[in-house]
Amino acid sequence: MQSSDSQSNDEANLQLNPDGSLRHLLTLKGLDKSLLLELLDDAEQYLSPEGMLPVRSNALAGRTVANLFFEPSTRTRASFDLAGKRLGADVLNLDVNTLSRKKGESILDTIYTLEAMAVDIMVVRDASTGVPAYIARNVKDFVSILNAGESDASHPTQGLLDLLTIRQRKGGFENLTVAIVGDIQHSRVARSAAYGLRTLGVGELRLVSPPAMAPDDPELSFATIVDNLDEGIRDADVVMALRIQRERIGNLDGIPNIDEYFASFGISNERMRLAKPDAIVMHPGPMNRGIEIESALADGAQSVITQQVTNGVAVRMAILVRVAASMDAR
Repeated sequence: MQSSDSQSNDEANLQLNPDGSLRHLLTLKGLDKSLLLELLDDAEQYLSPEGMLPVRSNALAGRTVANLFFEPSTRTRASFDLAGKRLGADVLNLDVNTLSRKKGESILDTIYTLEAMAVDIMVVRDASTGVPAYIARNVKDFVSILNAGESDASHPTQGLLDLLTIRQRKGGFENLTVAIVGDIQHSRVARSAAYGLRTLGVGELRLVSPPAMAPDDPELSFATIVDNLDEGIRDADVVMALRIQRERIGNLDGIPNIDEYFASFGISNERMRLAKPDAIVMHPGPMNRGIEIESALADGAQSVITQQVTNGVAVRMAILVRVAASMDAR
């Protein structure tokens, strides 16, 4: 078996064509700074002022995008659906309840069936680590795979939309202190954001959680690990609260119950006074109000949560166009 480092390097290399163009998007780890910035710049082109009609294009006319969601999703699935349609693609939405995988068909047989139907781009969300890369290693040359969320390992398009939101509000990354708060150990969102922030040169990244939810991944050793919320968000420019899985709270040793969690690690207006006055508050959704974030803060002036959602469609449009362009060049 591969070590975790060699597996990560394999996924990073698998994403690129020989000319360096993006064929698959599996992880933000290993993508260079210039490519990340290009993707953020591309996404900006697909944003329109609030209340105006969304940006549309025929960049994917004639292409077929299949959204394969083996795990539940609202925001990611809806935004990929809208992204494909706004670019003129034929979009096929599938989930675990409509796929033959539930009946025992292998995942590759499902993929080969979609290849035979001339699907060009497959967007994959799965609860198991390694599935998007496994598929990417086995598809034909004309197919691209996009990771829409993979176990607790990676969620690259979420990472990109978070980076875009931070850049829009803060202008850059080098002088920023970013605090990510919650179940870091099991968060694919935290990992993807962390890899992207490191590549773009963030000033300081703090990963804040109860000790039982602290990261045990050596690849995150560049971040400051903090188990006290006040310390973690003090003078921060960006505070991101992660969704806490209700089913985990109180069921594992060292994890506080819901009330204890909010008292010690919930982000509130009062707590945000410790951050910088112009700090922004983020959340990948779905939110558990009153557990990881106070409702008044989530809906308040410092919140950029709805902006993240808006940026999600734009980022996914940019990725779809990018991989389609690389197909044309093959």
